[in-house]
Amino acid sequence: MMRCDESLYYDMLSAFCKSLRGSDSDAALAWFARLIYAGVDPRIICRRVIAHASEDVGQANPMVMLQAQAAAADLEFVGMPEARLPIAQAIIAVCESPKSNAVCAAVDAAMADAEKGGYGPVPVHLRDTHYAGHERLGSGEGYLYPHDFPGHWVRQEYMPPEVRGKQYYRPSEMGHEATILKNHQAREAKKP
Repeated sequence: MMRCDESLYYDMLSAFCKSLRGSDSDAALAWFARLIYAGVDPRIICRRVIAHASEDVGQANPMVMLQAQAAAADLEFVGMPEARLPIAQAIIAVCESPKSNAVCAAVDAAMADAEKGGYGPVPVHLRDTHYAGHERLGSGEGYLYPHDFPGHWVRQEYMPPEVRGKQYYRPSEMGHEATILKNHQAREAKKP
């Protein structure tokens, strides 16, 4: 076991995270090994891998999140040293995946708008209809059920009026997000 003070710990963890983001599997594995050898709780490493699976990969390869979660579950189920293999597999998956921070950018922008406040009531067509008497209040009136339409999609306003027209999620052209982008563009082409 190597000596590891607080400064070295945070520096190694930073190097590990930057290696994940930078798509360098070898470097990420090297920092992973050093962190484990220094006595760092492997759950901390699993938490970082899960975070980077969304923050840096996201919808470009959504399967990476499942691998990251599986590695964390494997750590709890089989423990170390056996769990080093699924953790390493998840590390490599994050590194070798196409990268997109579109999920991170989208939720940060939506959270910033929510923090500003000033929202009015939920539009009538989007209100809950799972209670007796909702009809008297008009709840759900005018809602169009997407599965009743071709392609299971229909043009309908879902955004809160205060942020109507904002686009939070902007899919990249990386990995699976290229398909999402194409679907977004197809729906936009159907606008009247």
